[in-house]
Amino acid sequence: MLGLEVLLGGLIGVLLGVLGGGGSILTVPALVYVLGQSPQAAVTASLLIVGSNSAFGAMLYTRTGCPDWRVALTFGGVGMVAAFFTAQLSALFSSQVLMSLFAGLMLVIGLAMLLRRNGRPSAGLRAGWPVVLASGAVVGAITGFLGVGGGFLIVPALVMLVGMPMQQAVGTSLIVIAMNSLAGIAGHWGDALPDLGLIGVFTGAGFVGIWAGKWLNQRLPTELLKRGFAVFVIGLAVVLLADNLFAVG
Repeated sequence: MLGLEVLLGGLIGVLLGVLGGGGSILTVPALVYVLGQSPQAAVTASLLIVGSNSAFGAMLYTRTGCPDWRVALTFGGVGMVAAFFTAQLSALFSSQVLMSLFAGLMLVIGLAMLLRRNGRPSAGLRAGWPVVLASGAVVGAITGFLGVGGGFLIVPALVMLVGMPMQQAVGTSLIVIAMNSLAGIAGHWGDALPDLGLIGVFTGAGFVGIWAGKWLNQRLPTELLKRGFAVFVIGLAVVLLADNLFAVG
């Protein structure tokens, strides 16, 4: 299983490095369906893995001067509060309901990514700081509840609402993901201890993947990769929904 863990961890890192998100939306299903973790344990492990990888990726992007720290700290600060208070809610739901909600979120986001038209970013912060604050709170709540970093929500918001170029949005997103994940981990502190060996393998492989993803981000057509990933997310969401809705029924 070690080779599989390294492969999955590296893939998660690559997606984070290329797109500023997406890795976390694969981590929970990978831990549950491939490696046999419970959904609750997978949520905590996902926060540790994705949070560590995102912090490393943010450091790499900071060296190039890409992230917007003012937006990242505002967006992430509100998100940390929301993530902390929603982290315990996952324990109130059955495994099937939790995974069904996760799959439903994947389906919505995948369709939004696939159908969104390309538009020129606005010049500067046109939507205003209240929109940034509200968006940060929503993403943080989702992070704490479902164990996802939220980059697949953050990046489109930064591009469309804040007017950031794609590369800057990716770097800024990684800072926010790391902050939200830290708050989610704090909220899950009393839960069962996850498999630290598994987390270590995923995180180490993810660091290599993050570095490779950042390299790819500067050389490949990111929009094409984003649409291809959206198709994959939609397909995986359909499979998860079918499996868990039948189980609930």
